[in-house]
Amino acid sequence: MTPFSRIVVLLAGAFPLAVRADVAPPAQAPDSLVIVDPRGAVTSVQAGVHRVASGGRVLVRAGVYREPSITIDHPLTLQGEPGAILDGSGEHTVLIVAADDVTVRGLVLRNTGRSQSEQRAGILVQEARGCRIENNRLEATLFALYLAHVRDCVVRGNVVRGAGGAQTLTGSGIHIWSSERVEVAENEVYGHRDGIYFEFVTHGYVHHNRTEGSARYGMHFMYSDDCRYEHNLYRSNSNGIAVMYSKRVFMSHNRFEDNWGSAAYGLLLKNISDSHVTDNEFRSNSIGLFMEDSNRNLVRGNRFRDNGWALKLMASAQDNTFEGNVFESNTFDVTTNSRSNFSSFSGNFWDRYRGYDLDRDGVGDVPHAPVRLFALVVSQAPQTIILLRSLVVDLLDVAERLLPSVTPAGLVDARPLMKRPASGGTDD
Repeated sequence: MTPFSRIVVLLAGAFPLAVRADVAPPAQAPDSLVIVDPRGAVTSVQAGVHRVASGGRVLVRAGVYREPSITIDHPLTLQGEPGAILDGSGEHTVLIVAADDVTVRGLVLRNTGRSQSEQRAGILVQEARGCRIENNRLEATLFALYLAHVRDCVVRGNVVRGAGGAQTLTGSGIHIWSSERVEVAENEVYGHRDGIYFEFVTHGYVHHNRTEGSARYGMHFMYSDDCRYEHNLYRSNSNGIAVMYSKRVFMSHNRFEDNWGSAAYGLLLKNISDSHVTDNEFRSNSIGLFMEDSNRNLVRGNRFRDNGWALKLMASAQDNTFEGNVFESNTFDVTTNSRSNFSSFSGNFWDRYRGYDLDRDGVGDVPHAPVRLFALVVSQAPQTIILLRSLVVDLLDVAERLLPSVTPAGLVDARPLMKRPASGGTDD
């Protein structure tokens, strides 16, 4: 070391550089994992969200967390351990997702409180892509899950328990609005106004869900084209499903059970076109399938059993095809509001068919007219249903078979099956 260098070192030791007060120390780097614990360093879920890095994970330990609405504004995974509860204290939405690529998993979210002016939700997702909401439990929420303007999201394995009550006091269990490519799978929804609600949704896929005890519809969807609904159970709702103002909807292997009421139905199709209703089971509903203003639909391979009315087909429903369906043990198989028929029936099984098969090809040799005269009487005068088990009804049936004059002449199955096909209804 030169003499000059030695002097510089001595001076540096004697007069250290001062740290400027206006220069902040380097910011702490975000953590890839943040643990939220009532007894730990981070006790607030919102603080954990702020602290975690994009793409990181916030792990919420068991405890009850009562905070203002928690907002997620960057990609992350929010995961709860057993016993992790986010509580809205009856005052607000619990969790808001406002970023892409967010996963919310394993939490209990509850107690939004009811409101006539706010659409409070357990989880509200808005303007986001690639979200995953899975394996959560939602209790006593106005809306449980509310997704608006989302794309490529998955809602899977959640258990939703509504607070019950009148339609005006509760929202949907799973509510999807103005979205694309949303998958709703393996959820259980109880006690909301509508179990699942779709409006202005395209390419939605709803499968293996269970909805019960809905005040209005087990599932309600409108203006939603190119969607699929498969392997779902809709049981003991005020109505099963209402499908309205949509095109190219595929509904298969669903079960519609015990949806009873003065005007309840398993499945309502209104202004639906170019859609398929295949391999479903309609069992013990006031009305199994109701069709109005619906055209060019295929209804095939379904089983209608123990319903009040298996099928109500209005004259406004035209160019529909019914084939390979099973009608058995229904009070009325088919009813309509017109003597004209604009749809076709062929190759269905009717347990009331009394024809014969001389050539033994499995198809009846004479057509079957499924509309009973008494069904038309009841449609005009509902109070006459009290005569259902009376001798009068039996006499009407005999008279209509001998001298058909009132029931729709065109509504017949020209090729009724002699034996029940193996494919009638879902295998679930």
